[in-house]
Amino acid sequence: MIIEPRMRGFICLTAHPDGCAQNVKNQIEYVKSKGAIDGPKKVLVIGASTGFGLASRIAAAYGSDASTIGVFFEKAPSEGKTASPGWYNSAAFEKEAHAAGLYAKSINGDAFSKEIKEKTIELIKADLGQVDLIIYSLASPVRKHPDTEVLHRSTLKPIGGTYTNKTVDFHTGNVTEISIEPATEEDIANTVAVMGGEDWAMWIDALKAENLLADGATTVAYSYIGPALTEPVYRKGTIGRAKDDLEATAFKISDKLKDIDGKAYVSVNKALVTQASSAIPVIPLYISLLYKVMKAEGVHEGTIEQIQRLYAERLYTGNSIPVDEKGRIRIDDWEMREDIQAKVAELWKEATTETLPAIGDLPGYRSDFLSLFGFEIDKVDYQKDAQEVVEIEGLVN
Repeated sequence: MIIEPRMRGFICLTAHPDGCAQNVKNQIEYVKSKGAIDGPKKVLVIGASTGFGLASRIAAAYGSDASTIGVFFEKAPSEGKTASPGWYNSAAFEKEAHAAGLYAKSINGDAFSKEIKEKTIELIKADLGQVDLIIYSLASPVRKHPDTEVLHRSTLKPIGGTYTNKTVDFHTGNVTEISIEPATEEDIANTVAVMGGEDWAMWIDALKAENLLADGATTVAYSYIGPALTEPVYRKGTIGRAKDDLEATAFKISDKLKDIDGKAYVSVNKALVTQASSAIPVIPLYISLLYKVMKAEGVHEGTIEQIQRLYAERLYTGNSIPVDEKGRIRIDDWEMREDIQAKVAELWKEATTETLPAIGDLPGYRSDFLSLFGFEIDKVDYQKDAQEVVEIEGLVN
């Protein structure tokens, strides 16, 4: 079938298998071009199919020849209906990994559930024995608690007052003002339940109880801080509360891993175009301005550049891992440079529907967004019939 992007708001309803495959190949080639990293050898990535999780899997496999197990929750394809992009990404990664002689298997299901944790534990026992790196990169808006069976839904709201600021519809380029009503205590609690550290700790507890963590094992979860202008809706809003909880959990996990000389870290990453960030008011406008400035300065990075640098220059240098005053790894250092933030703040004041084409990089934003779904990727013929039904070679049923 000929597959074209079909949009509904902040979501693309279709994905292109060939485009997703080429996107994965491009990331693999980037990692290979940067040289070997003396890094992990047996890696579990929870949330492995898109964004930072996918990049983490690729960087481990092709930077350090690591065996990888990926856990994700993706929609399979059927005749006449495309899969979710993460399905095609994972299929492409496994095909490439197996061709390169690398171990790679995947589990598709709800990572919050006891069932998927148990299935993952059995796979590690059978195939790897232990893991030495666990990446936690879930980005689900909903979590069914495995003990209470309560369904928690995260919200994106400010705390303490209504937040009003500019935003952009990245499809049309229209800059408008948006107001977001403040969160209730229930909103905050639900968001922490979904996006905080509880499930990360549950994963590590479950793995440790079965002696599946190698001596010196490292676990990393991903976070974001961002600039003052997005603070009310992000870092000081409901999601910020969840990120605070995630960061506090890193210390609790590290305490539990002392006997195996293990450590938990939160890596604060750069603002990037993801399905999640595209739905956050204010963020698309901020990113389009940020991209313009960072590209002009020659310090722009995508997900794979971020994660390759995280592995090569933070996690696996052979020296102690540099952290900030709150114990976090900062790979958002280029984004948060004072000169870059000062330029973005100035551009923000000027941003209107009329000025944005000149002062922002909305075409870059749109292109990055579509590439998440396998569209607008170089070397892909979108006029050619694509095979929508693609299997994941190492999927464990």
